[in-house]
Amino acid sequence: MTYLLQQLANALPISALYAALAFGYALAFGMTRRPDITYGALFAFAGQVFLLFAHIGWNRLFLILPATLALAAAASFLYTTVAGWSIVRHVLRPLHGASTNAVIVASLALVILLSEIMRLSMNSRELWLSPFLNARVVFWQGEGGDVGLTVIQIGSVVLMAGLLALGHLLMARTRLGRDWRAVADDPRAARLCGVNADGVFVLSYVAAASIAAICGTLATSYYGSMDFASGLLFGLKVVLIAAVGGYSVPLKSAAGAAVVGLSETLWSGYAPILWRDAAIISALVLLLVASRRERVIP
Repeated sequence: MTYLLQQLANALPISALYAALAFGYALAFGMTRRPDITYGALFAFAGQVFLLFAHIGWNRLFLILPATLALAAAASFLYTTVAGWSIVRHVLRPLHGASTNAVIVASLALVILLSEIMRLSMNSRELWLSPFLNARVVFWQGEGGDVGLTVIQIGSVVLMAGLLALGHLLMARTRLGRDWRAVADDPRAARLCGVNADGVFVLSYVAAASIAAICGTLATSYYGSMDFASGLLFGLKVVLIAAVGGYSVPLKSAAGAAVVGLSETLWSGYAPILWRDAAIISALVLLLVASRRERVIP
């Protein structure tokens, strides 16, 4: 019983991470309506920028740890948000207006560009963070042991849950949310009703990039490092989750992603971890095929 409770507790951080990433991806997918692996690259880009500036702040500027982390987090958010704005403003929006399928091709080029920028910036090194906020908080004590999480795990869950709550509130209660739903459903009709569809497109992608920046920073703080292979794997899972759940309700995609995070953790605890990613991705593909609907995507 204690082991199961600990596995359920371990599922909270990864489920919260997947949920936040899926929510952000749904915002972008509602505009492009095409699979976009650039989102996973932005997630990895944010984590590596965080690592790079943490290294600079600690080893070159000789800052104390809180100042180092604050500098790295601010730089990660700024660089990733600006990168997201540049991508949507100069690549995705013009291509989507000319040929929507070109977005898929462009996303591959953007992944290569972002990965090479960070490889050159880090001199092909792999940087690591020293563990911090790793004190364990015990929730329950039983005969088989204790059930708990570290401070950084709890903090990440709280921050991502707050991010989801804020995002859902903005989508449900504000004009921005109504405009997003209108453009996602029919951009031409939205324009006829006076909605700035191009502005909503850009703002949605920038918001998605901002969420990827926050998630990348929190994930890197917890795991200690980040590389583009891990980021793209996260991005691939999120793409499949969003495709199954649809783009019309970001919170629905987030809920599905949380279930995937729980499934991954339980698989790691009770089944061979070597086959975990293959099993999860295969299950998502099967679910996507089973739930496929015949419809025309403009």
